[in-house]
Amino acid sequence: MKNNRICIFAGSNTGAEPAYVNAAKELGAELSRRGIGLVYGGAKIGLMGAVAEAALAGGGEVTGVVPNFLVEKDLAHEQLSNLYIVNSMHERKTMMSQLADGFVALPGGLGTFEEILEALTWAQLGLHGKPCALLNVHEYFAQLLNFLDHAVEERFLKSAHRDMLIVGTTAKSILDAIEAYEPAYGDKWL
Repeated sequence: MKNNRICIFAGSNTGAEPAYVNAAKELGAELSRRGIGLVYGGAKIGLMGAVAEAALAGGGEVTGVVPNFLVEKDLAHEQLSNLYIVNSMHERKTMMSQLADGFVALPGGLGTFEEILEALTWAQLGLHGKPCALLNVHEYFAQLLNFLDHAVEERFLKSAHRDMLIVGTTAKSILDAIEAYEPAYGDKWL
């Protein structure tokens, strides 16, 4: 699968473990090494800012999509290759999805969970065939993965749809898996 741009969902904080920031920097650097553009939420803070800074430092293309209320709070990263200012969080997610060929979540909070799970839901519904991945740094997503397995066991989620989610522990392993990804289309309701 050709991946010109990958959308990264990540925390607006750096988290409790230095491994989180290191992984964000590693991912940004690896994207730029591979010539893959970064699409993200446009902030200069937290893991979002760290991944963007690393991609920029490597000469990569970085596109931010930020709602105007965050610009007003002076959170937008203004040294990006492209910065789109939109009116709402819904517009932000829509534009990020349109610009990206795949999705990776770094550690983060409610927004990060919501964004990657929405992208995965759209894949499950056949609305796109883009890869969705978790960079499981320091086992951050272990409990979420256990919960998804529980949803399969309880027959609220098909194992084929659970298996659509790529999980890796390094930037290289995630991007290698994304490059090898073949969309698995199936009917959610059958």
